[in-house]
This record gives sequence, C-alpha cells and structure tokens, in this order.
Amino acid sequence: MRRDSLSRRSVLGATAGFALASASAAGVVGGAIQNEEGSVSRDSIVIREGTDEETTAYVTTADTDGPTAIVVGGMHGNETAGYTAAGRIADWTIDAGTLVAIPEANAVAIERGTRNDDEGNNLNRQFSEGETPGTALARAIWEVVSEYDPDILIDLHESTGIYAGDPMDGVGQAIFHSSGDEAAAAADAADYVTRNYVDNPTRAFQTGPFSMPDTDPSGLLAHKAARDLNADGFLAETVSTDVELETRVQWHTAIVERLLEGELLLEDSDSGSPPEAPIDEEPAESKPEPEPEPEPVDNDVDDDTEASGNEADDEASNEDGDESSGDDSASTSNESPTAKIEVRPTWTSETALEPGQTVTLDASRSSDPDGELVDYEWCVGNDGSFDETGETIEVTVSAPGEHPVVLRVVDGGGSTDTDRITLATNC
Repeated sequence: MRRDSLSRRSVLGATAGFALASASAAGVVGGAIQNEEGSVSRDSIVIREGTDEETTAYVTTADTDGPTAIVVGGMHGNETAGYTAAGRIADWTIDAGTLVAIPEANAVAIERGTRNDDEGNNLNRQFSEGETPGTALARAIWEVVSEYDPDILIDLHESTGIYAGDPMDGVGQAIFHSSGDEAAAAADAADYVTRNYVDNPTRAFQTGPFSMPDTDPSGLLAHKAARDLNADGFLAETVSTDVELETRVQWHTAIVERLLEGELLLEDSDSGSPPEAPIDEEPAESKPEPEPEPEPVDNDVDDDTEASGNEADDEASNEDGDESSGDDSASTSNESPTAKIEVRPTWTSETALEPGQTVTLDASRSSDPDGELVDYEWCVGNDGSFDETGETIEVTVSAPGEHPVVLRVVDGGGSTDTDRITLATNC
C-alpha cells in the first residue's frame, strides 16, 4: 500500500464532499489531483483570516463516497509532535471519503511555544458540551468541525510525564476515547503502536476513557465532537521528554492510521513499515527544539487527564517546575521499578494458544531496585481497566484472536512501570 494512501475498510453512512464552512469562519481555496485509484480534491479553509489567530484547515476529498475523519493538532503551542504529525497527515492521499486536518489550531500559542495563548486562554477548555464555544477561535474551529460532521475526530497532544492511571504522574503514551466500541479501537491502536514502534517497555501506550460529562476536565474538543456530534472521539498523547521529535511524530501518525484502519478509511496501516529497529529515542545533543517557557498553573486537568475526580494539570505542573527540572533528587531517592510478565508453563507460546486454554501470568520477576513492590495490577483485554491484582493471575483465552494484557507494578514510593504481552490463538 502506498505510504500516502488511505483506503476505506468500511463505510458508516457518511458522504464525501460536505459543504465548506461559511464565509464568516473561513475563506476557501481548492484544487484537484489524480491518484492511482481516481481523483481527490484538495481545499484549504482559512480560519480567523486576517487575525493573529489565522490558521488553516486542509480538506482532502476522494471521488468515492465514504466517511469523514478530522485530525487536529496544535491545540497547545508547546506540544510540537502533535502539530507536526497533523501537518503531515494533511498531505495524505485518500481513496474514499473526506479527511480534514487542522494542524496548527492555536497559531498564537505555537508561535509563542506555550500551552496557552497570549491572554492565558487554554483553547482546549473552550468547547463546553451543548453550548457555544467560549472564544472566537474556538467558535471558528467548531464551525468547521460541525459543518463536516465527522464520523471520527482525533486530537493529538503531548505530556511531560507518562500515564499509568494517575494523571499526577503525567498522561503521555496514552490514547483516551469516547464510550462504546472506541475502547476496543483505542486498545488495538495502543497495542499496535507499542509492538511496532516502541522499543522501551516503560513507554508502552495505555488507554483510558474520557472523563464523564460535568466533571473535570471539561471543555475539550474531542469530548464535544463525541457528545454533540456523535463522532468517535480520541485524544492521543505522546510523552515529550527524553524522546526524539521524529519518534513522537511517528507514534502519532501510526496511531491515526491504525484508528482509521479500524474504523473508517484504511485497509492497511502503513505509517511507515516498522524499521529494522525503532528510531533512537534518545535526543541528540544538537537537537534545536526549544524548551517551552514556563506558564502559570491553572486548575484544570490536562486534556489528557481523562480519569474523573482528579483535578491536577500535569502539563502546567511540569512547566511550572522548569527551574528544578535538572534536580535528580527525586529519581535518586526513589528509582523506578521494572515490570516483567512471564507465561507459565514456560514452554507455552503466548502467540500459539488454543481457544479455551488457561495460562498463568507471572509477575514475580518484576523488581524494584531500592525497595519492594506493593501492587501488581493487570489489564486483561481491550477495556483499558486494571481490574485484576496479584503477583500471578490465570487467564483463559476463550475466543480466537489477539488479547492484550498489561501489567502495572507500583513500588512503595508510588513509582510505576508497565509490561505488555499479547495472547493469541493459533487459528
């Protein structure tokens, strides 16, 4: 399959070629190109034209009817991988349906290299469900989104910490999702990207549900699209620290392709075939990407923080602590544990099981270099919930197919690590 080509697997009743957003929100220019299958048209919608907030939505429409997907990046200006990936996705060629990309949603914040705009507005808190968005920019973006009425909307973000169920530790390496079949799609994408593009098990992707209506965080674009437009909503997070930008961009594009393969436009995911080895995740010394400037702490949960009942904003908290970011005292006093899953009996192949076969998953080889492990938590299946506990658990593979399992270990200081395997039948 071509690197820049998306092919529809299923059509959910959407029709390509929706009317463009009204002139109050955007100006439109367009053209058409020919691909191997037929033709696609390319249009660009200028949002907030003539203002400091001016940005562009790129619309690619195939000549074959199909569903509509919207991909957004740059809601926060210091989340570089999200808007870089969305910019590349804007250039994809599709075989059916419509693809809308808004790579730099918050142009002012991107120019500043900060989370919020110059007035302190968090763009991804302006989309209250059932209400008119809170700022002129949010209203203009929502006009484009609602005009295209997407079947699926994917919002790309970054976090300075890794998600392990507690947003206080960060929300990177996670795919958050709306309710319904989206949970399975998110779990599939997380497993796929982890297996093919992540070489460090501590950076395995996790999943989590959107926070409930009327609970923090609120006002998120992906939430509003899911609940007001009945779209399949996803919010993808990569960790922004100690990982090369190109690796983070690759993770984002692979997530988007996998989600579109499973839900809408793709027959095969090919965000670049898995390389001989994953891209080096350690940043080069000459890396020019600047550190975002510190910002004031707000009381919102980060977009990515999709667990209800938590009020912390991990991104703001990390940015606010830039002056002490080089202090290694915390990591020195509490080293991270290591999670490890082993399948028992040892001769059992985790990828060649029989339907109905029971295996024991053993976490006893997990370790903590400076203390003891206090919790062993297991997520079995695609629902993203860590419902099982214990050093060992038994799992019965009741149906053909692939069944992801994630182990999360917690030490006495609250540090966590995860390991992941996929149980699969041989038929």
